Formats: sequence, structure tokens, C-alpha cells
Amino acid sequence: MTLTYPGPIDLLDGVHRVLASPLLEVAPAFSRALGPLLGHSALLIFTEDCTGRPTKTAGDRTIVDRVTLAELDAIRAGFAEHTTWLADASALIAGRQHPFVAWMASTGALLVLTDPSRRAADGAMDEVLTLVGRLWQLVAQGIRHQVAAATPAYLADSRAASVERARTIAELTDAHSTTLESLLAVLRSRATGDSAARQSAVDIAANAMVQLRAVSDRDRLISEEPVATAFERLRDDLRPLVRFGDLDMQFVEPPVNGRALPGEVAHAGRAIVRGAVLALIDQADVSRIRVQWDCDGRNLLINIRDDGPGGLTPQVASVRQLAARVDALDGTLRVNATSGWGSEIAVLLPLDAPTAAPAASAEWGLSKREYEVLGLVVAGARNRAVAQSLSISENTVKFHVANLLRKVGATTRGELAALVR
Repeated sequence: MTLTYPGPIDLLDGVHRVLASPLLEVAPAFSRALGPLLGHSALLIFTEDCTGRPTKTAGDRTIVDRVTLAELDAIRAGFAEHTTWLADASALIAGRQHPFVAWMASTGALLVLTDPSRRAADGAMDEVLTLVGRLWQLVAQGIRHQVAAATPAYLADSRAASVERARTIAELTDAHSTTLESLLAVLRSRATGDSAARQSAVDIAANAMVQLRAVSDRDRLISEEPVATAFERLRDDLRPLVRFGDLDMQFVEPPVNGRALPGEVAHAGRAIVRGAVLALIDQADVSRIRVQWDCDGRNLLINIRDDGPGGLTPQVASVRQLAARVDALDGTLRVNATSGWGSEIAVLLPLDAPTAAPAASAEWGLSKREYEVLGLVVAGARNRAVAQSLSISENTVKFHVANLLRKVGATTRGELAALVR
């Protein structure tokens, strides 16, 4: 191998710093580590392991501030089976064509370097790309392990990011949908001229609507996880305890048609159960543990019970750590122990982030229903979610939102949210 810089020790030290960095600092640290090896204007990471912030970026602000999930997803779709990297290509990134190099990790996470500049000796580029791919495998696994640990700081940031992203997507979806629906209505009019031009415009607008909905659906897939799927992943996480020990693990599965869990709640639920099981088996004479999940539509309900001596208390260090994770998501944790009968840990995690009641002005003259719609819109709910929550149609929701915008004097949902806070 003909690499001249950086040396292997410097490179390993750089990767070590990446793996030791908190999730929000992974991209800048990795960019610094790779810079001497392969120059780039921006480093972009797209990983579905991080539901709140699936993109992690570093570098040129004109790129990192404008890159979209749809653009990164399009790059990822270009990988053929068994292909680990793409090079010498150009793609739409942040609204412009950029040369890029991309790598796919075994976790499904994508790494993209824009405007790459060769810093290896001639003939060594393949070796450089292969080396970066191996390093990316390590970093992607490190990201997955950090997410699985579900620290309180990560959970709080993830929930805040999820709420903000939901609000933005709701606003963009409604605005673009209204525009495109109006465009379609005009172009379908019999009074319009050239029929061929009209048909072409109709096709363009219809395709734009489909693409917009696809972006919204793609984001939903990233940010939510079916409760049954989340529970099955939990069982996989706990399998080593059953396989290599004498512990009898019993699982009570949640209803398969329950509400999908926000990603941060699914990650936290699994991490909390793992921690609770370890806290319980740390006691003497525990041979059986029962794990149950349920979902009442508003909360994830977790119950873990053992057959041990019944001596667990909230003051145990491992239980205090679990309580910190629960607090980060505004949940509750209770420990019930009965001497000779075992210990129980019960956790309630709200599926939605708490929001302060909107400060609606009396002069706006809102009806009770409009006030209910306002609260959900300010919390970032989309029209469909508002309709489901209030048991009304989406058209009725649109009617109420239009009235709210008119009464409050706002032009967008984001402006509406800002005015009532």
C-alpha cells in the first residue's frame, strides 16, 4: 500500500476520537480524521439508527444546511448488491450537482464525502477508498451501539429533533399539496388552451405530489417503529441471557396492531428493559424474569418482574440510571418489591412529547374545536394525525386550520406556532 499521510498511528488515534465522541459530535470528529487521507468539502451521514436526527453532517454550511433526506436516500439507492462504495460520480446534493464518494456500512448507514480531493499517491485511490470503507464500518457500528445505550442526553435531543422535524414536514407537505392541488385544478380546466401542454403540466404536477408524499412517508418510516417490531428486537437483544445462562425469560407480547412507537421511545424502551433485567439478575436467587410491553395509544407501558428475594429499591445505582433515561422522555418509573415474592419495575413512557398549552388570545375568538386543533398543530401534528386524534375528517381539519390562520393572522403553520407561544 502506497499511502504517505497520515501515518497509521495518527489515523487510529483519529478513529478512536470518533468512537469516543457523543453522537452529535461524530460527524465533525470523523471529518477531521479523514481529512488528511481524503479531502472533502462536507461529510454527510445518513443512518436510520438515529431516528431523531438521521443525518449527521460536518463541513461546508451551504451543503450541510441544505442537504435533504431525499437526496441522500437517492444516493443510497444507487448501491448495487455487494457494492460497498461509489466513486467518480456526481449527484444532486443540497440542490446542486456535486462530485462525491459514498460508502455503505453493513448496518445500512450511508457515508458521503462531497467534492473529494485525492491526497494519496498515484495508484493508491482504490486502497484509500477501501480503507475509508473499513473505518466507516467501525464508526457505523459505534453509532448503533451508542443509540442502543439510549443515554438521557441522546433521548432528549432525539425527541426535540423529532418534534421539530414533524412540524416542518407538516408545514411543507400542506403548503406544497395546496399549491399542487390548485395547479392541477387550473390545468384540468376545459377553458385552458393547448391540450397537449395541459396534459404535460398535469403529469408534472401529479409526479411532484407523489414525490412529496414519498418524502413524507420515508420520514415516517425512519422516525417510527411498529410496536411489535420493536418488541421483537428487544427479544433478540435479550437472547444471550437465555442462551448462555440459567435464566428463564418470559415475554408477554404487545398487540400487533398497536400504535407505532416514535423512534426515541422504541430505543429507550429496549435500553430500559435491558438495564432493568441486568439490575434484577444482579440480585441473588433470581431464576425467572417476565417482560411485558403494552401500548394504550398514548403511552408505552413496560413491566419487568422477577422471582427473587424482593429486595430491589429505587436507590440502587443501576435503577437510578434507568430513572434518568425515563425522566429524559417525561416518563415515570416505579419499583415495587415484596420480601420473598420478588421485585417489579414498572415504566410508563409517553409516546408524544409534552407541550405547553398554546396561549390563545381571547380576541381571536376561537371555538373549542379550533382550540383543540391549535394545540395539536402547535405540537407538530399533521392533518391526518389531528383528524385521528379528534375523530374528524382531514377536510374538516383543513377547514379549521384555514380558520385558525385567518383569525390569528398567520400565513403558515410555523408562523401560527410562533405566534401562540
